[in-house]
Amino acid sequence: MASTNAGNKLKNRSRGRRKYKGPWPTDELGIDRGDTFDLVLGQMNERGELWVDYKDVRVLVEGGIPGESVTVEVLRRFPEHLGTRVVEVAESSPDRRIPECRYAAVCTGCQWQHVSYERQLQFKRDMVVDALSSEDSVTDAHVLPTLAAPQELGYRNHARFSVGRKYGEVGYVNAITRSLVPVERCLLMHDSINEVLKATQRRVTGMTQFSVRVGVGTGDRLVQPRLKDDGGEPMGIESGGHHLREKMLGREFRVAGSSFFQVNTEQAERMVEMVRDRLELSGKEILIDAYAGVGVFAILLAPYAHKVFAIEDSPSAVEDGKRNAEGLDNVEVVLGRSEVVLSEFESHVDAVILDPSRKGCHPDVIAAVGRLAPDHVVLVSCDVGSMARDLASLVAGPFVLEEIQPVDMFPQTRHIENVSFLRYEA
Repeated sequence: MASTNAGNKLKNRSRGRRKYKGPWPTDELGIDRGDTFDLVLGQMNERGELWVDYKDVRVLVEGGIPGESVTVEVLRRFPEHLGTRVVEVAESSPDRRIPECRYAAVCTGCQWQHVSYERQLQFKRDMVVDALSSEDSVTDAHVLPTLAAPQELGYRNHARFSVGRKYGEVGYVNAITRSLVPVERCLLMHDSINEVLKATQRRVTGMTQFSVRVGVGTGDRLVQPRLKDDGGEPMGIESGGHHLREKMLGREFRVAGSSFFQVNTEQAERMVEMVRDRLELSGKEILIDAYAGVGVFAILLAPYAHKVFAIEDSPSAVEDGKRNAEGLDNVEVVLGRSEVVLSEFESHVDAVILDPSRKGCHPDVIAAVGRLAPDHVVLVSCDVGSMARDLASLVAGPFVLEEIQPVDMFPQTRHIENVSFLRYEA
């Protein structure tokens, strides 16, 4: 039942009103920001989001669990849906727990801190299965149980903080309201990152964002850009550098601030070991690492292969990759777009690792891999939608999908990494 705060609120319109053609469907509800009403929550979608129909209007719910009866508060009204959060639970799920973080209900960075970790892992596997159902050729793929992370909290080696313009508060922007939530300590972050967060709170000036990266295996810390306090003076925290060092499986990597690196170092190590073991490399294979970043897969697998080509289009990552590959005479780091380099590649290849960004593989990459016909293809995906599309394209060629291993790289959130294993079949 809606509360009665609506009144004059419906006269207020966001800037989006001028962009939306026609009356807002949400107008008919007679409710607005701050009002509450009751819902029974259905299933999550393949993005890990809870959407519910309320009086023919779509409602996005944060902080709920499927099957619960809840009261939600409207955080923001959009033309065609409402953004809400759970404020009271009438009938709770047995999987509900009390979040350890006091910001869990307001910052939206940890969407699932109120859910037991065992259930989070199941939700993530369900997301993969749901995404695959959109592609007939991979609907029945074998999806393994989600690989749990060694740490549920304190695992992140990288943070990007937003800064308030008026008072210099440091925190995160709420995904629904777009308002800044100041944070004193983030439980997902490595302790070294929280040291920076504490030291900079209400002291940063002249910027809207800054990032902090930590070498979990080295103790290095990289803060960008250079920080200054409200008097324009340095803050006593080393900042403005360009690189840090990180260790994975005993090997040191240099990582530029602009280069991609997995945010969960320990879980990334386990993922590399899993790929190494599944490829069963004998030391005779030619391997391609496409979308290679700073060369993690290429360099850590090089001791087990005859030759490894690492393809990357980011100049900073290629520079890092070349530095990281020093001492390995069987690694060649190539600057270029994967779709171009692979299309021109003529040598025999035994295995290809594809680790694209969230948008997935370029169609020419899929075509080139099909032409090269390696014995094994490994697809590493951080987006279930693009993963399903890419897998469907690969199995339309000469490959068979053996299985998919979901990897929880991001506990407490709805994000999931997946490693898919395919083999060539003539």
